[in-house]
Amino acid sequence: MEDTVEARYAQDSTISNDMERNRVILMRAFVEREDPTSKEVDDMMIRRFLRARDLDVEKASCLFLKYLKWRQTFVPNGSISASEIPNELAHNKLFVQGFDKKGRPILVVVGARHFHIKKGLEEFKRFVVYSLDKIIARMPAGQEKFVCIGDLEGWGYSNTDIRGHLEALSILQDYYPERLGKLFMVHVPYIFMTAWKVVYPIIDNKTRKKVLCITFFFLMVTISWFDDNMYISRAFRDEISCGEPADSKFQSKAPSQASQIGAEQSAVERTTLAVVPGCEASPF
Repeated sequence: MEDTVEARYAQDSTISNDMERNRVILMRAFVEREDPTSKEVDDMMIRRFLRARDLDVEKASCLFLKYLKWRQTFVPNGSISASEIPNELAHNKLFVQGFDKKGRPILVVVGARHFHIKKGLEEFKRFVVYSLDKIIARMPAGQEKFVCIGDLEGWGYSNTDIRGHLEALSILQDYYPERLGKLFMVHVPYIFMTAWKVVYPIIDNKTRKKVLCITFFFLMVTISWFDDNMYISRAFRDEISCGEPADSKFQSKAPSQASQIGAEQSAVERTTLAVVPGCEASPF
């Protein structure tokens, strides 16, 4: 079995580090014995779980097998459909806008548009999975990570959802390890820190290093991290236009001139805002 696995992946150029390559071979041999469906995943996914556990094959394998069981139960059809999350989509709180200079797709979350829905935790969890799957589907070949901008302008107590925040964090860390590149939180209000103190202790060290709170002073400096088509919260939200409903695919809308910074962009670069069908304000 091990000889077959080693021969199969010996020429894999996507994993250049010898130690990582060897750990991938060992982990794949183990998880394929435990769950044959793991044969369907690629080496890059195996490597992400390994990196999330500091290349510890045993710990990474446990996390990965837990993921497979969760995916089979929580997403039995292979994906979450928009019809399963109507209330969450109605909030219009997630957007996709372009890519940063490393080629990572940018996910924008408008915190003030999130509201706890009574008995709606399961729908919110489905919404988190739906959103992560969509942003991952936008990644160009060879890219594994995305960048998230959390705009907390206008965030208040009515937007506090500790259970929801904890569930979202758990899904990201346990089932989508090493997918988050950076999380930039902008317009962070003081009252947000109350919720943050509850969430922070369960954030693993790798994720903590990816979270940055950006003050107004550093906002323009941070913009240089992104592509020319940069998100600016108020201009972006006020100037965005509604899209016509579609059946099941993203639509693209060009962001307003107010949300563009820098040089002229190609038609492809300008058409970066993905729209979920049937949502009133052209959100994610």
